[in-house]
Formats: sequence, C-alpha cells, structure tokens
Amino acid sequence: MRKKIFSRFSIILFIIGMMIAVQYNTVNEPDSRDTRDVWEIRQELSVEKQRHSELLSEIGQMDSTLDKYEAASKESPEQALKETVDELRKLAGLTEITGPGIEVAIEPSPEAVAMGQNIEGVSPDLLIRFVNSINSFNNLVVSIDGNRLVNTSAIRDINGQTTVNTQPVQTPPFAVKIVAGSMEDAEKLSNYLLSSPLLDDFYIDDLAVTVSEPKADLTVEAYDGKISSQYLKDAEEE
Repeated sequence: MRKKIFSRFSIILFIIGMMIAVQYNTVNEPDSRDTRDVWEIRQELSVEKQRHSELLSEIGQMDSTLDKYEAASKESPEQALKETVDELRKLAGLTEITGPGIEVAIEPSPEAVAMGQNIEGVSPDLLIRFVNSINSFNNLVVSIDGNRLVNTSAIRDINGQTTVNTQPVQTPPFAVKIVAGSMEDAEKLSNYLLSSPLLDDFYIDDLAVTVSEPKADLTVEAYDGKISSQYLKDAEEE
C-alpha cells in the first residue's frame, strides 16, 4: 500500500516539476534570439538617433515659424499671412529652387551604343533605389527629367513606361537635378554617388551615370501637378 502511495506521489511530483521547468523556460527564454552583432546594433542606433535629430530640427523650425508669424501678425497680419503662404508653397515644392547642387546625367553606356543595342527606358525599381539612396542626405530638392519630387510623388510603371508624377520619363539620356543645402553638402553628395555601387546596377542595364562637379547655382523646376487637399478642413472661427 505504501509503495503505491509513494509511486503516485513520485509521479505527481515529477509532473509538477516538468510544468515548473516548462514555465520557467517560457518566461526566461525569448521566442527568437537576437543574432545581430554589435556593429549592426550600433548602425540601427545611429539611424534612430538621426531620425530623432531630424524630428527635433523640424519641431524647431515649426516653433520658429510660429513665433515669427505671431510677432508679425501683430504689426501686419496681411504680410504675415503672405509670407506664411509663400513659405508653405516653397515647402510643398510649388516654387523653383536655386542653390548649390549637382546634376546627374543618365545616358546609354558607350559599349551599348558601339554595339548598336536597343536602349530601353530606366526601370522604376532602379530609379526608386537611386532616390532612396540619396535620401540619407537631408534637405535635398530633386527633379527627374524635369519632374519635381514632392512628398506625394510616385515612381511607377504605367503601361510599360516608367513615370514620375504620372509623367513619362524619356528614354535616356535625361538628367536628375539635385539641390543641396550648401556647397559642402553638394560635394559630399557628389563623392557619395561616385563611390556608390548603385552605379554598377545602372551599368548592368546598359546605362552610364555621370555626376557633375558641384554647382553654386542650380535650378530645380517647381512641381506643376495638383496638390490634393481632400484631408484639409476649414478652421472654425472663434
């Protein structure tokens, strides 16, 4: 009798122990191990710090604009409103921008021309990768084949043709204009593109990319499309 009781008691303790062990492992072990090394974590941390810095900069600019508007509105409300509208049009890309920058020429490669190959248009994926690669630089103003890039711009394939803002991008050659914040930024961008492996991807598609020397006065066209205002509402009068 005692043996039966002892056996049952041992089995119960064994089951309880297994349940405690499983619960302990579930709580203390993560679902998946983080296999990133220190440098990958540092790189992600650097990206997040850069985003944080950009957000703080944008908040500072908005606060400065608000203070300027409030100060000017006391003296001349009409002039303050006009300046605010002009600034918003500039931020939306509805005005020409002239400043230091570079011009990137995309054209058929010499080998493709010499071989008499049929040059096709640049693919939207390649243009998107190009734009994403330069977006690591802040405050850039970009136009592709005369089409200004704004926050609502889209690069996509429409009926087999690459378009920017629904406007077709011509078969190379065409130019990409980029205005940076300063000559120093333009030089950094130029050096970055010259050493970028992305140029090899263009070459695979029988395209050659030529990056100009930084220019002090480069003009980027204004956005000539229609800005959607479907999410804007009239402010209620107090």
